[in-house]
Amino acid sequence: MKLFIFSTLLATLFLAACSNSNPTTSPADATQNTDTTASVISSEKTKPAPADEIINGYLQLKNALAADDDKAAAEAGNVMTKAMASFDKSAISADQAKIYNDIEAGVKEHAEHIGENVGNLHHQREHFESLSQDIYDLAKAVGTGKKLYFDHCPMYNDNKGANWLSETKEIRNPYLGKSMLDCGSVKEELN
Repeated sequence: MKLFIFSTLLATLFLAACSNSNPTTSPADATQNTDTTASVISSEKTKPAPADEIINGYLQLKNALAADDDKAAAEAGNVMTKAMASFDKSAISADQAKIYNDIEAGVKEHAEHIGENVGNLHHQREHFESLSQDIYDLAKAVGTGKKLYFDHCPMYNDNKGANWLSETKEIRNPYLGKSMLDCGSVKEELN
């Protein structure tokens, strides 16, 4: 019986001490603080990479060309043009900005040409070839918010070959489209 009374008294003191440890924080406040901390941590994990909008437009373009869809390719070219115009150089380092400045005019030019050439997949693909190298350089320098694959098509341009970036390991060739959709191989993985 003494043990029971002693245990009850000890438990009561323990609970009283715990509930008084932070007298200004109610249980609702504690839950709110936990939720706020979790959302801050969550937003840090999902914070986009500085060039994500540009790269997402590029991937949209790649997928349109793989589907032989000149209209969707033109739309994606326009998305890239807008993403380039709104890119915040202050979000990247001086070394990254140098690389961005080196490719900026080329990316804009190729994206604009692709956007203006509905009905001419061949011309869109010609610009996509040069654009792909610039976007690869950008992704390597600035990083991405996702894993990308640097792929190679050995048959494009009279067997001279060409490269592109993809968000999937599965080959979906933007240069040959539906005629040879799975032609190519993965050369490199970028994280």
